[in-house]
Amino acid sequence: MLPDDLRTALDQAVARFSPQELAEAVTRLTERYRTAGVSTGGNHLRSRADIAAYAAYRMPATYAAAATAMRRAAALAPGFEPRSHFDAGGGTGAAIWAAAEVWPSVEKVTVVEHDPHIIDLGRRLARGSRALAGTTWRQASIGAALDPPAADLVTMSYALGELPEADRPAVVGRLAEDAAMVIIIEPGTPAGYATVAAAREVLAGRGMTVLAPCPHDGPCPIRPGRDWCHFSVRLPRTSLHRRIKAGTLSFEDEKFSYVAAAAEPRPRPAARVLRHPQKRKGVVSLRLCTDGDELRDVIVSKRQGELYRLARDVEWGDDWPAAD
Repeated sequence: MLPDDLRTALDQAVARFSPQELAEAVTRLTERYRTAGVSTGGNHLRSRADIAAYAAYRMPATYAAAATAMRRAAALAPGFEPRSHFDAGGGTGAAIWAAAEVWPSVEKVTVVEHDPHIIDLGRRLARGSRALAGTTWRQASIGAALDPPAADLVTMSYALGELPEADRPAVVGRLAEDAAMVIIIEPGTPAGYATVAAAREVLAGRGMTVLAPCPHDGPCPIRPGRDWCHFSVRLPRTSLHRRIKAGTLSFEDEKFSYVAAAAEPRPRPAARVLRHPQKRKGVVSLRLCTDGDELRDVIVSKRQGELYRLARDVEWGDDWPAAD
């Protein structure tokens, strides 16, 4: 769920537009995304109504995905208290709101975004937060010429996949230069996973420890074209959210792929749950990615006592303490 300060600021930002204007803008954006095959607003935001609609349409889901990835990384890095945060291609700032929630130690925040109108809205939203009011917003490209400031925490959400594929390794390499932790998030699609997997190789190649979701630094055991690594977070929809999305459900599920890597080695779980656990009477079936660089299907039965009780409560994306 969005922080109260962000929800209030977002409501105020879109109040100047009628729900019909916002819904029509979302319809236009959705059609442009489908035609161009891109995941975020970027070059497709053509008016202030588009930008407001995009923020109302995408910020809750982006925030939920970023906060989930960050919490999983934070759980594996106890004692990590970043003082500075750099967000590349930050849009209206969903990731910096998530980081402020997960790591209240952050004091200095810098966002790079290429669209000045998106920056304007992001800055207005951030003024509603005591922690983010002093955020530095820089208008610049996040392409091959990216010159990131030194920061403890570096994030890039739903932006890497919009760059030319040839530019991505250099960008990821620059993000990792002075960072204690790097988190990259993309849509939970085969293409988004491929983008994250390639970024993971760059981060591991620079000597960083892959914290999550992988319990190892070896090659991804998922065969390209046969499956992809992604996760899901459920978020509530506000009444405005439902109107502009023409949705009837009170919630939506955001699917995302991500990688979190740290400059220093950290202990990792033995495995991670890669799919919704299949729970039947007396039995739970788990698909695991293990610290042995392999996928494993495990069946936990009621006879296994405490392990079974743990399996009954485990969710897609959670750590798992044993590979067998």
